[in-house]
Amino acid sequence: MEVLNDWVLFLLVAVPLGGGVGLMFFPSSRPELTRWSASIVAGLSLLLALYVFLGYDWQDRETPFQYVRQFPWLPVLGITYALGVDGIAVPMVLLTGIVFFAGVLVSWNIASRPKDFFVLYCLLVAGVFGVFVSQDLFFLFFFYELAVVPMYLLIGVWGSSTDFRTFVRTKEYGAMKLVLYLVAGSALVWVALLAVYVASGKGSFLIPVLGQADFGLGFQRFFFPLFMVGFGILAGLWPFHTWSPDGHVAAPTGVSMVHAGVLMKLGAFGIIRAMEVLPDGAQTWMPVLIGLGTVNVLYGAISAMAQRDLKYVVGYSSVSHMGYVLMGLGTLNALGMGGAVLQMFSHGIMTALFFALVGFIYDRAHIRDIGVLEGLSKRMGVTGAFFVVAGLTSLGLPGLSGFVAEVLVFLGTFQAFPVLGALAVVGAAITAVYILRLLAKVFHGPLPERWAHLREATPLELGAAGLLVSMLVLVGVYPAPFMRIINSGIEPFLKLVAGA
Repeated sequence: MEVLNDWVLFLLVAVPLGGGVGLMFFPSSRPELTRWSASIVAGLSLLLALYVFLGYDWQDRETPFQYVRQFPWLPVLGITYALGVDGIAVPMVLLTGIVFFAGVLVSWNIASRPKDFFVLYCLLVAGVFGVFVSQDLFFLFFFYELAVVPMYLLIGVWGSSTDFRTFVRTKEYGAMKLVLYLVAGSALVWVALLAVYVASGKGSFLIPVLGQADFGLGFQRFFFPLFMVGFGILAGLWPFHTWSPDGHVAAPTGVSMVHAGVLMKLGAFGIIRAMEVLPDGAQTWMPVLIGLGTVNVLYGAISAMAQRDLKYVVGYSSVSHMGYVLMGLGTLNALGMGGAVLQMFSHGIMTALFFALVGFIYDRAHIRDIGVLEGLSKRMGVTGAFFVVAGLTSLGLPGLSGFVAEVLVFLGTFQAFPVLGALAVVGAAITAVYILRLLAKVFHGPLPERWAHLREATPLELGAAGLLVSMLVLVGVYPAPFMRIINSGIEPFLKLVAGA
């Protein structure tokens, strides 16, 4: 076990990365072999993520980072392939493993160039794992870019266009818009990263080392917003969020699951790591972040209520729910921060489930128009039941993961900014309106003749969705193991950033 502890984070990145490279050499004429191999890679990644989660010692307050391993890469510039996870990163690692495995199972129906699809999919997930386990700011940025770049091809090649009658939103448009926004954010992060490296005088990119550097208050106040906005774009930060719904809608089902379920969390996670490096700048700008997060909550919920396309409803819902994450981070207190991290996990599972179920419906009905879809539970009963679970999680029903996370965020926000906390509760009420209306319209009522031919999702697809549903219920009923781990990371974080 000691050997595995030393290498588990290295393997967590190497398995999907090596799997993606290995799949390149598979014959294109053997798609079944490619699908099985990709499933094995995803299964191994999930087992490694579970090992990290179950083996993390949340009682060890002396060493907040565990499974630490360092490999000097370019010593002359202080660049080290440094790996380690704290209580904030561990749930994100587990989230990535779960969504990766479920996404591969759902993507078995990819008929066009499945080998190329799974190669890019594995590289994308390798980048995500790399961000969550990196302790070196240079490699965090490197993996951040690795996670973003494959999205263009995955959406542009395997995505779908949307006909709005008066105009068509093409998949190429969604892919290009996503990449342009995220590259713009990356440029801001890169400028701030280099400035921090030079100004620190430490000759190192290690986050714990940079966190001890004596940056001036003016420097921190100037450069922290570059991190906040640069990473925040990927987190769906208003008003830089418009790439997100278009990207979600254009992406194929498995990519939408990783995109909304995991990729958006990289932005929030990047802000957290930036707060550790520039704590005084973070304290200055957190009121702005929590204010923009409140706009996210309300704007996303109102926009979701106005949509007719199922995917756009879920896309704008993601913008709204990521607002709770940003609000929780902005509170700089234990309740809000803990709720934000749990919301990242809960929302990741929930939105991956949403997009999987919408994909099941679209594959069979070939339409996502809420005004046309009706009574689907009569033909797709299990899919409808799973959609109800996802919807009730979204509106914060007690007993499901969304309730625990949102309550913590609300309590933390009321402690710091009571008025904004009240507005967040209004956002939750709006969410309940559009979710309940959607469930009633799409899944209940009479079944029109045109949908009489629909069939239930396959056992493989339902198995993937069932895994996600079980996690929503588990966290909602028994959140203690997750909160113990999260709080073990939040406590030293707040001591560093807020002096709590």
